[in-house]
Amino acid sequence: MERILVLEDEDKMRKVVKNFLVKEGYEVIEACDGQEALDLFYEGIFDLAILDVMVPKIDGWTICRKLRKESKIPIIMLTARSTEDDELFGFDLGADEYITKPFSLKILLARVKALLKRKDSIVENNSLKVGKLEIDSKSHKVIFCDEILELTPKEYDMLLMMVKNKDMAISRERFLNQIWGFDYFGDLRTVDTHVKQLRKKLGGKHIKTVRGVGYRFEEE
Repeated sequence: MERILVLEDEDKMRKVVKNFLVKEGYEVIEACDGQEALDLFYEGIFDLAILDVMVPKIDGWTICRKLRKESKIPIIMLTARSTEDDELFGFDLGADEYITKPFSLKILLARVKALLKRKDSIVENNSLKVGKLEIDSKSHKVIFCDEILELTPKEYDMLLMMVKNKDMAISRERFLNQIWGFDYFGDLRTVDTHVKQLRKKLGGKHIKTVRGVGYRFEEE
């Protein structure tokens, strides 16, 4: 089931959007302000985000910018502002769609479905392929340069997370929150240790260090 983060400060509107998407088979996680949306994003894994612009604490533009720095998930912006400059600003921040209020729930659903079909890599039969690397998400088998890699569960999860967000820097904190769990109290060096082992198994290729941030996967 695909998970959607919905940021909307109007309770009635948020419930309407959630109920509609849930009926269509999606799992919806709600946030009523920008800080809550950001916390939820770092705690979990989402397939798409729907962000209202004018929300308390941290506005939707800022959330969009922060999400785009660490993820390639599709982002739909919702706003009552309909000027061309506002729309272009949203796209410059990395939004994939811009929907002006009031809007049709059927149109929103159509945009959601279209965005979720987009893939940055070739995905066929549960297989994710990037260059010489292939990950079978059903069997958890990883093949690199025609050889099967023996990975621990955490190594597999980290590699999958990086490949799905190819060319995007992922922070150590996000690795810990999403793979080890939000309640994990270990050291950030745990992430570095696992990355070191992954690099060995990948022949020292593909995983790059982003100074002051974390790591990213690059196709060479």
